[in-house]
Amino acid sequence: MMFQRREFLRSALAASASGVLLGAAYGDEKEAKNKSPIKIAQIGVGHAHASKLSVFRASPDYEVIGVAEPDAELRKKAESQELYRGLPWMSQEELLKTPGLQMVLVETRVRDLLATAEACVNAGKHIHLDKPAGESLPHLQRILDSAARQKLLVQMGYMFRYNPAVVLLRDFLRHGWLGKVFEVHAVMSKVVDPASRRELAQYPGGIMFELGCHIMDLVVGILGKPDSVTPFIQHSSPIDDKLADNMLAVLSYPEATATVKASAQEVDGSDRRHLVVCGTEGTFHIQPLDNPSALVTLSKPRGDYKQGRQEIKFPKYVRYVDDAADMARIIRGEKPADFSYEHDLNVQAALLQACKLPLDR
Repeated sequence: MMFQRREFLRSALAASASGVLLGAAYGDEKEAKNKSPIKIAQIGVGHAHASKLSVFRASPDYEVIGVAEPDAELRKKAESQELYRGLPWMSQEELLKTPGLQMVLVETRVRDLLATAEACVNAGKHIHLDKPAGESLPHLQRILDSAARQKLLVQMGYMFRYNPAVVLLRDFLRHGWLGKVFEVHAVMSKVVDPASRRELAQYPGGIMFELGCHIMDLVVGILGKPDSVTPFIQHSSPIDDKLADNMLAVLSYPEATATVKASAQEVDGSDRRHLVVCGTEGTFHIQPLDNPSALVTLSKPRGDYKQGRQEIKFPKYVRYVDDAADMARIIRGEKPADFSYEHDLNVQAALLQACKLPLDR
């Protein structure tokens, strides 16, 4: 669901901003058992979030029919993991021709994400595309255009879209309870080990490309496409690997500003990952994002919430469970997609600008 009211109305009129349609973990199991499971497969095991396959294997909404990984070394390593135990291995071509296949998890190395996604969409499959959505905006545009023509779902693998605190924030914004939003702050950092730093240094977008994309998705959801993005890029670590490891982007809007911050060297950075939305009638502060709690301050009572400051607690957040449940409903035609192709393209454009990367290649 889009955070900004006009985006919400355009793409998610039939969805519930309070998360009612998302359901509990793995959705309504009794209801799912009365429906045929959606046949899915995974291409690639090299992405850092490829383990999300466990969510789909545990869900009654899905039947995982196979895995493809062209890299022999990666495949050999994966074959010994419990995550892939009992699943057939096949080539990408064989997998995409499997009768009944409806959706593919695209979990390759980042450099191969867009080529693989395009092959899946060209084969007429819905996809869950892990992040970030490549370094070529025109390539992503081509994939999204093809998906739109075929009425295929492209679900991005941003981690916090279905975070319960973020879902509640959407509800506040939909009702206008925060007033006019004029300021947004988002931070997502951690300590990256030397070996992982070397791998990330292959990408000129640095830690903003790797981590900042998750919170860029949230910020663009709240405020929409920015008028401009100003990047501040540093290598601050004593480790001489050239990784852009200390990055900030300022997003400018006609009557608002937003900051997106990502670092590869913040001790216990996960605990300080946060999203703050400031409006003329209230402030909504989520921290930490991975195990959410919210501090909400309101100028007047709103719904069940009192005037002044209050802390809101949420159940333990398990990544991707609600993403998977929502995807099943969309594929079955029970609801529209909550995030538009336009939104995903705007997020990627803002991310590339935040990384000081071109938009035309």
